[in-house]
Amino acid sequence: MAKYPSIHERIDLSYKEKWHVIIFEADTQEGRRFDIWLLWVILFSILTLMADSVPSIHADYFLELKYAEYFFTAVFTLEYFARLLVSRHTKRYVFSFWGVIDLVSTIPTYLTFFFPASPLFRVIRTIRLLRIFKVLRLTRFMGEAQGMGSAIRRSGAKITVFFGVVLVIVVVMGTLMYVIEPEEAGFTSIPRSIYWAVVTLTTVGYGDIAPVTALGQFLSAALMILGYAVIAVPTGIVSVELSQTNGKLVCYDCNHIETDTTSNYCKKCGAHLKK
Repeated sequence: MAKYPSIHERIDLSYKEKWHVIIFEADTQEGRRFDIWLLWVILFSILTLMADSVPSIHADYFLELKYAEYFFTAVFTLEYFARLLVSRHTKRYVFSFWGVIDLVSTIPTYLTFFFPASPLFRVIRTIRLLRIFKVLRLTRFMGEAQGMGSAIRRSGAKITVFFGVVLVIVVVMGTLMYVIEPEEAGFTSIPRSIYWAVVTLTTVGYGDIAPVTALGQFLSAALMILGYAVIAVPTGIVSVELSQTNGKLVCYDCNHIETDTTSNYCKKCGAHLKK
């Protein structure tokens, strides 16, 4: 005989489902508020980390920065355990990208209690910087980010082929320069020559390696001119894909992109649509 959940169990399930929607999803007003609140906490925690890296600020406001770090750590700890409690698939969340980031960016502060004077402390402070990856959650409620991501995905194959061609060019040019240029000019190996080709093709030009022969300088000039195409081609590919989405409607409540330009309301959440 099937056992039906009691009234208390049904209430617990409804509360868990409600908080799951708020914490894990951004399609509701409460979920968006939670995400915005969490982003503000993340941004202030990152600013605290940046300020703590300045020696003068660290010396003058050591206690204030330490207490601020404790506060942010407590908030992120509560957030992590809340996600564990309301997650529909706890194990999947724990081993997901966001789950690992949430855990690894929180535990360093607790490790400082056990290793206060250890050389490991510097490594622990570095791990805390992984909290910056939390700011990527900003893209969850940006309709523009969805449009950009969709355009990049559609043009992914073309960009992959293009960068494959670029890779062949830098390998060939690097190998040629290794053969043409003397070791005294800095072209001591093929990998180092390929490094020079990448720096030249991207028009960065550090100047640590420079050709000295006439043929090498000619190839270098040709590679520099080709570098402008390297910058322009991926931009053009993505721009074409973005232009194909112009005129579509974006719901700023649930981020749904509506392809039917005659619609006045979102088919997903019912909110009013804007161009």
